[in-house]
Amino acid sequence: MSLLSDFDRRSVAALLALAGAAFCYVTVETVPIGLLSEIADDLDVTPAQVGLLVTGYSVTVAVVTLPLVRLVAKVPRRPLLLGLMAVLVVATVLSAAANGYATLLAARVATALSQAVFWAVVAPVAAGMFPVRVRGRVMAVVFTGGSIGPMLGVPAGTWLGQQAGWQAAFLALAALGLLAFLTLAAALPSRPTRNEHAGRGTAPDARRYALVLATSALAVGGFFTVFTYTAEYVTVVAGMSAALLGPLLLARGLVDFGGIALGGMLTDRNQRLAVALPAALLVATLAGMFAFGADPWVTGAAVVATGLAMGALTPALQNRVMEFAPGSTDTASAGNSIAYNVGIALGSSLGGLALANTGTRSIALVGAVLAAAALAAAFATSAREREAPAAVR
Repeated sequence: MSLLSDFDRRSVAALLALAGAAFCYVTVETVPIGLLSEIADDLDVTPAQVGLLVTGYSVTVAVVTLPLVRLVAKVPRRPLLLGLMAVLVVATVLSAAANGYATLLAARVATALSQAVFWAVVAPVAAGMFPVRVRGRVMAVVFTGGSIGPMLGVPAGTWLGQQAGWQAAFLALAALGLLAFLTLAAALPSRPTRNEHAGRGTAPDARRYALVLATSALAVGGFFTVFTYTAEYVTVVAGMSAALLGPLLLARGLVDFGGIALGGMLTDRNQRLAVALPAALLVATLAGMFAFGADPWVTGAAVVATGLAMGALTPALQNRVMEFAPGSTDTASAGNSIAYNVGIALGSSLGGLALANTGTRSIALVGAVLAAAALAAAFATSAREREAPAAVR
């Protein structure tokens, strides 16, 4: 991504550490999904209670993000990030050491509180270390970590937890978090937001910013409608063997990684297309799953293609947030984090309702409708951009 030529090696090392931290946060949030029975059996609770560890985490992040971001608004970013990483490491170790459900829940709430602030400040801090011309690629690096967490981190954590106990998965994530903490301590500049474009929106517009948040929530909702129930869809609708689920998710994770790189490069060239193209791909993919889902080849290709679409959307939407932020980019990024978690809750709940009431195949249709609404919001954003110069004239 040619970032070495755009700034010093310390900043690049700090950027990679931030991506590693993003990976740790997202994987810690979602890894119980793959270890439901192991945690439930060990702590003598139901799998549904373990599932609440994920739901409660997302709800906590959505509720506390804005208040916490306002609370730490004047805290220097270097000590703030190091403090957040310290909380992540300690709370994850406490999660592994938990001998009861209440202790594990408390440790995860502490992690969620630090994650709420992390996602609000990480994009402005990362962008501030580099010139604006590579901001999209910088966002791609940071969000690579977050995006591959569910795709690669969760399967790896599931395997490790099954082999060595669920606590081993949390300890491994704590070790990765510690490595990110030490790298940031050595490499993060004392004033990471030294480029002014990172602190405020480059083209502030409250209405377009709201449309970007709507695009984010609806696109994530459409994706998670199907992603949450991928196992059910590929086995029941497409008739695929459950043994193929792991390789399929791995392929989606690898394609997601490539999508992030493509999205980062495209958003530095054309921000409108960088959002519209992957949103359109998501609509087409989910609609194709609904129409031709009984064909295992179509379903397999569609599952992988959703990774490409969401991977490309992630840096593009964050770049739009940094562009249209009506105030500080910290607060604007906090709004995007909330929108993302709203999308997760919306998609998983609507997918569950569709699954229970209209059958497995219908979840792809629900996802496609949400994705189409996201595409409409993206077009509305672009339309307002074309209107703005005319209004000035």
